[in-house]
Amino acid sequence: MGLEQKINYLLNRFPKLKKRLKRCYQRFSYAFSKKIKSEGNIISITPNDGKEYFFGYYDKSPWNNSENLMVCLRADNTWSDVSPKQPADIMLIDLTKDINDNERIKKIAETHAWNVQMGCMLQWFGPKFEDEIIYNDFRNNEFCSVILNVRTLEERIINNPVYAVSNDGAFALTLDFTRLYSLRPGYGYYNLPEKTGGIGLPNEPCVWYVDLISGESKPILKYTDFANFKSREEMGHKDTVHKVNHIMLSPDGKRFMVLYRWFNGRRKYTRLITCNIDGTDMYLLSDDDMVSHCFWKNNGEIIAFENKHDGGTGYYLMKDKTQEYKHLWNVYCNDGHPSYSLTGEFVVTDTYPNRKRVQEIKLLREQDDKGEVIAKAFAPFKYDNDTRCDLHPRWDRKGEKICFDATFEGHRGLYIVPLEVVDA
Repeated sequence: MGLEQKINYLLNRFPKLKKRLKRCYQRFSYAFSKKIKSEGNIISITPNDGKEYFFGYYDKSPWNNSENLMVCLRADNTWSDVSPKQPADIMLIDLTKDINDNERIKKIAETHAWNVQMGCMLQWFGPKFEDEIIYNDFRNNEFCSVILNVRTLEERIINNPVYAVSNDGAFALTLDFTRLYSLRPGYGYYNLPEKTGGIGLPNEPCVWYVDLISGESKPILKYTDFANFKSREEMGHKDTVHKVNHIMLSPDGKRFMVLYRWFNGRRKYTRLITCNIDGTDMYLLSDDDMVSHCFWKNNGEIIAFENKHDGGTGYYLMKDKTQEYKHLWNVYCNDGHPSYSLTGEFVVTDTYPNRKRVQEIKLLREQDDKGEVIAKAFAPFKYDNDTRCDLHPRWDRKGEKICFDATFEGHRGLYIVPLEVVDA
C-alpha cells in the first residue's frame, strides 16, 4: 500500500477534513503537473449541447443486442446535487446515423427517480435485450419500474422499483432506496421519507423479490437477518446503523450477492454475502471489514476489490460458498469498478482521480501481472466528492468496445473506446 492510500484510509474517520485536505492536495499537484485532457482512442457518443449525458453503473451495458442502439440519461445539472429534484430524460441513440444527424439521439421517456452515481437502473430488458428497456420512476406518489418498448413506446408498469434484473426478464431483486438516500444520497432516491428513519437496526424487510411477469413482490430478507447471521461484536452497539446495498445477480439468476454494511460512528464495516434468490443458503464470502466493487465472473466466481487480512487491499477472485480466493494483480491496490468480458478472458476497471485529477481505464487478464491503460480522462474540480463522475467502464455485447462516462470536455458525456488492439 502506497503512502497516499495509507493517509486516505487514516482520514476515512474524518470525512469533512478528508474532503478539504484532498481538494487542497489535488489543486496543488494539478497546478504543477503536466495537463492532460484525454488520451486514447476515445470516441464521443453524445452531443456537446450544454446538457449532461451519462448512463449509470458499471454492471450494465448501454447497447442493445444488435448494437445499433444505446440508451442513456440526459439532465441539466449533475454537479450540485447527488439526487436532483428535476426529472432526467431517457435518451435513445441510433448508432446507424451520423453523429451530426439531428435524428441520431432522441428523448423517449423521463424519470423522476434517479441519482448521479447510478442513474435510474436504466438497462435493456431480457431475454432479447433488443427492443425493450427497464428503468425506475416515481409515479402517483410511489416508486415503480417501467418496461418500455423503445420503438412503439408502449409501456408496462411494475409497482416496485428494481435494483438487479434477471437476464431472462422474469424477476428482479430490489431494496429500500429511501434508506439508501438517508445514509448515502448518491445511491438512493429523495422522493419519499424513509420509513425506517432513526432506527439503527430495523426489524423490517430490506431485500424484495419482484416478479416482472405478474408484477407481484414479496420480502425475502430483513436487516435483522443479516445482523444475526454470524454476528460480530461491532454490530450490537446501540448506535450502530445497518444497511444493504449493491445487489448483483449471478448470470443464471440462481444466486445473488449483496454488500451488508454497518456503521459505528464514522467507522464502516462491510461484508460480502451470497444467497439463493429466495434468501436461503446465505454464505459469508468475505468478512475482513472492507469490500467495495464486485462482479460475477460466472455462476460460481466473484471478483471484488476488498481487504484480506493476510493479503491487504486489492482485487481478489473468490469461489462462491468457499473460502478459496486468488489475489490478482498485486501492483493494483486502489479501488475501481471491475467487470469481465462475456468470455471471461478480460477484465476492465477504472481508477478514481489521482493527484493530477486524471482517471484511467485499464484492460487486464488474470494471468498477467499488469494491465494496459487504454484511456485517460481529466476530471474537472467541478465534479468532485459525491457528485464526482466515476468512469464506470462497461462492455458491449461482443466484448469489442468499452463505454464510459466522463467529464473531460467540461460536461458529462458518454464515450467509447474500441479494442482493436486486443487479440485473444
